[in-house]
Amino acid sequence: MTNELFVTATGTNIGKTYISALIVKTLRENGINCGYYKVAASGSESIEKSDAGYVNRIGQIGQQEDTLLSYIYKTPVSPHLASNLEGNPVDILKIKEDYRKLTDIYDFVLTEGSGGIICPLRFDIQKQIMIEDIIEILDIPVLVIADSGLGTINSTVLTIFYLKSKGFKVSGIVINNFENSLMHTDNIKMIEELSNIEVVAKVKKNDDTLDLDVEKLKQLFGRSIK
Repeated sequence: MTNELFVTATGTNIGKTYISALIVKTLRENGINCGYYKVAASGSESIEKSDAGYVNRIGQIGQQEDTLLSYIYKTPVSPHLASNLEGNPVDILKIKEDYRKLTDIYDFVLTEGSGGIICPLRFDIQKQIMIEDIIEILDIPVLVIADSGLGTINSTVLTIFYLKSKGFKVSGIVINNFENSLMHTDNIKMIEELSNIEVVAKVKKNDDTLDLDVEKLKQLFGRSIK
């Protein structure tokens, strides 16, 4: 059985990759065999320089590069547009195959999304594939990364409501760029009140560790016997 978790965010440049790396790093430093997967990365010249390469390096995985992600695009736009421009559309069968190879190797697998939850990976005449389709196909719980500043109540609660409307399990919320201020503290309080989901960790700028008990971190993952 594999322990699996999908990481999404309230939008682009919220810190999804940064937090993913801290999660993997924390697990591996505690002797837990954790791997990483991302369906598609755009705006990267190579896997090493992509989000996946960053997590592989910071998370200290040592994972083979060609297993980190299924699709890489050089054009710095949404994956659906990049794939149209570069003629390499996302295919569900390849995603399933690539992902399941990792579940045969690792006890824990963290999957990182692209952008926010409503992100098209493929959108053409033949097929439309969204981030939510990947979560449904893999059937794994979701961790939401959110910013701590002004506007985060709206974006975070809307993201969680959308996930719940699709029937997905939301394991928790991680707040990024946290400052010990009245506004940031109140934002967390209101997010928890309105979404009924716990903020499991608060990450300050340039933190190199995740302030979350490893046993609680492990509980965010769902178990699969596929």
